[in-house]
Amino acid sequence: MAKSSDFGAFMDKFTLHPTSSSDQLPLSGLTFAIKDIFDVNGYVTGFGNPDWARTHQAATSTAPVVLSVLGGGATCVGKTVMDEMAYGIFGENKHYGTPRNPCAPDRVPGGSSSGSAVAVAAKLVDFSLGTDTGASVRVPASYCGILGFRPSHDVVSTAGVIPMSQSFDTVGWFARDPLILSRVGHVLLHLPIADPIKPIQVIIPEDCFSLSGIPSNRTTEVLIKSVKKLFGDHIVKHVNLGDYVKDKVPSLQKFMNVGDGDPQYNIASLAALSSAMRLLQRYEFKNNHAEWITRMNPDLGPEISKRVWEAVRTTGENIDTCHSVKIELRAALSALVGDSGILALPTIPGAPPKLQTDPTTLEDFGVQAYSFLSIAGVSGFCQVSIPLGMHNNLPVSISLLARHGSDSFLLNVVETLYDTLQQESEIAEK
Repeated sequence: MAKSSDFGAFMDKFTLHPTSSSDQLPLSGLTFAIKDIFDVNGYVTGFGNPDWARTHQAATSTAPVVLSVLGGGATCVGKTVMDEMAYGIFGENKHYGTPRNPCAPDRVPGGSSSGSAVAVAAKLVDFSLGTDTGASVRVPASYCGILGFRPSHDVVSTAGVIPMSQSFDTVGWFARDPLILSRVGHVLLHLPIADPIKPIQVIIPEDCFSLSGIPSNRTTEVLIKSVKKLFGDHIVKHVNLGDYVKDKVPSLQKFMNVGDGDPQYNIASLAALSSAMRLLQRYEFKNNHAEWITRMNPDLGPEISKRVWEAVRTTGENIDTCHSVKIELRAALSALVGDSGILALPTIPGAPPKLQTDPTTLEDFGVQAYSFLSIAGVSGFCQVSIPLGMHNNLPVSISLLARHGSDSFLLNVVETLYDTLQQESEIAEK
């Protein structure tokens, strides 16, 4: 069960010291935690489930990303709780307890990188590593009121990380401070810190924000005022993203009208995008783990079990079309955003749900959420979730996306914008 002293964030506490004692390294003096999906030499990688931990041997090497941040001068203090088999976005775990959201203790922390987000939000560490396949860094960052970065797909090594769905798996990270977020990013990306590049446009998809349960004066207006103050109002553009995606991604037609929720709460083309992503995710999860699942019949929480067995039963129908959707969406959004452009989105369509919310309600919320979350997932774009204070005593956030490979640019934009965003958020809160 969750322990009050560490907000239930940790599975196992230990210390991995930096591989160099130099105080000139970019992460010197910082502490971090890692999700229990990363290999550490001598420790079993538990994958959020005791049956998995019981049936797997201790790792014989450490994941390269963990070695990178140790090499950057940081100290690892332990492994964190996660949703079972990384198959959830709400952060509840029936075996190890649900890490307590420091921002909103009666609400879910978000998952599947729940403990990693909570450890940062509770100031137990300076930063943490998680993974993001469908949403598992962006959602807990939003729910816990901290920064969360999902890098471009395939630019940060996933070696030594248990796979979930390789078409979408990324290693992401959390921080409270944009400077630390950027420093960690540049270590993981193996890039020198470069001078910031001014964005040439910031695109606001009005159709997406119209579905958000958070008032626009707490999200888009805060962003627009900040952008105008720093870069000028000429770079703000408005689009209907759903219509653009429908027009530019013809392979989505196969997934239209699949019945994903009430049309009043969804944009048809983005709901289709979500369907395509989740189908491919299920298929790849099956290829990775079906043999172990069917052999062991593991004890899983009811909602996780439902998703896992649905994945095991998935066939290869329409998988080729899913790959076509990925190619078309990346090309379409690259053309829209450009080399130095930013696309804004709601990270998530509303406030974090209460603990032990009815599963049907959570499922409906998840369907709508994935309409936004699948945009970066399917395109492979990088995305950052940025906290914007509180609304009705619950955390608010907004996300910024940049084209694939523009991670350093996006990290620099966050550094430049962050203080002004917080100032405008404080004004809007009053």
